[in-house]
Amino acid sequence: MRVLVQRVRRAQVTVEDRVTGSIGPGLLLLVGIRGSDTDAELSWMAKKVVALRIFADEAGKMNRSVKDQGGECLVVSQFTLYGDATKGNRPSFIDAGLPAMAKASCERFVQLLQTELGRPVPTGVFGADMQVELQNDGPVTIWLEREAVAKV
Repeated sequence: MRVLVQRVRRAQVTVEDRVTGSIGPGLLLLVGIRGSDTDAELSWMAKKVVALRIFADEAGKMNRSVKDQGGECLVVSQFTLYGDATKGNRPSFIDAGLPAMAKASCERFVQLLQTELGRPVPTGVFGADMQVELQNDGPVTIWLEREAVAKV
């Protein structure tokens, strides 16, 4: 599982001229699901995102989480996070989860995130052509990744 975390002052996602999700200060989460991801990766990521200390405290140090700040999260599914362009110029998306599995996993991640954050989490529309607008704060952008642990 890969999540690109962007600290934002505001963000919104639009599908077919309709805003499907918007937030004020908080985190825009671009979420990529790998075919081997399990509930363990989803749970780990939800906990990590909510606890990530990337907001300033009273001394100006990045020492507060989105939950500490009372901030929001916006989730946008993005299979292209698994694009591999190491060979040639056209990315391969072979590592991205198949649509049905990835959609279910993304929905489960949102549920886990809502539980950890203690508030609703707006989203884009899985598989849709989405337009994402954001005002970066900082800018602060963090790449998080968690691979499924192979069972022997």
